[in-house]
Amino acid sequence: MTSFSVLDLVPVREGGTLPEAFAASAALARAAERAGCKRFWVAEHHAMEGIAGGATAVVLAHIGNATSTIRIGSGGIMLPNHTPFQIAEQFGTLDALFPGRVDLGLGRAPGAGPELQRALRKNLHQAAEYFPQDVVELRALLTGDIDLAVTATPGLGAKVELWILGSSLFGASLAAKLGLPYAFAAHFAPDHLDTALELYRRDFQPSSALEKPHVMVAMNVFAAETESEARLIASSQQQSFVRLRTGNPGKLPPPVEGYADTLPASAQAMLAHVGQAAAVGTPAQVREQIEAFVARTGADEIMLSGATYDPAARIRSLELTMEACEKAVAA
Repeated sequence: MTSFSVLDLVPVREGGTLPEAFAASAALARAAERAGCKRFWVAEHHAMEGIAGGATAVVLAHIGNATSTIRIGSGGIMLPNHTPFQIAEQFGTLDALFPGRVDLGLGRAPGAGPELQRALRKNLHQAAEYFPQDVVELRALLTGDIDLAVTATPGLGAKVELWILGSSLFGASLAAKLGLPYAFAAHFAPDHLDTALELYRRDFQPSSALEKPHVMVAMNVFAAETESEARLIASSQQQSFVRLRTGNPGKLPPPVEGYADTLPASAQAMLAHVGQAAAVGTPAQVREQIEAFVARTGADEIMLSGATYDPAARIRSLELTMEACEKAVAA
């Protein structure tokens, strides 16, 4: 049976504040827990005024304190931005605070221009080349499976669940080689989805962490009582995506009715492209689209993404989605 989880970017909306954004994420996490979601992940982004998850481990501590059973994790930590030792300490601390609940999703994309590289004191593109070695070192810091000159405390012995994240064949190949679960970011980069999952399953090597391949795929999901309302609440994220891809990022804007129809053909094509991994509509429509996506990918888990300007609309969307999918299973 497919499991469902939530990916949150901790969006900061136009006219809103950082405290409001963190409060909204905690409320969403509590709603996800009530609805039966398996995980609540926060994504690391930097120097973006509309996304507040940069200090990911700190945000996860906030989410952990707001919940009691749901797994919390990174979707993901961009390892080139850090040292493996720092992340081992951070997530070892989280594991001590929230034992048995912590996931550590790792990504390779530096996602930073020269200014941010200078601010982080890192050559991120060079650091990305060492991603496989850094993953192995980080795992050793947590598990002790390789003798290292230094011990992470907290860190060593932490029961953190490691994941490899990706949107290309590189991540799929690495996850297969290391015998780790794999999460594909189809919600913003669907191009290599089918090929990456095929490669991961074909080349998977069992490990002490995982006996057989395990796949999670992220998709954007917006559910509402009517299709028109669902398309309306989805328009805030559509605006953010178009602004980001055209070099004008900012805070999450209010919804605009018929937004996509106002765009030039190139922007409409951009939205249609990422719409390959999306479900928008009534609960019945969303359930049908998710079922088709699961049938296509064979995903063991679906990660539900999608920011709304009104935080209550996202909670309602999540509730409707989970209720619809539970009814399908019961039927």
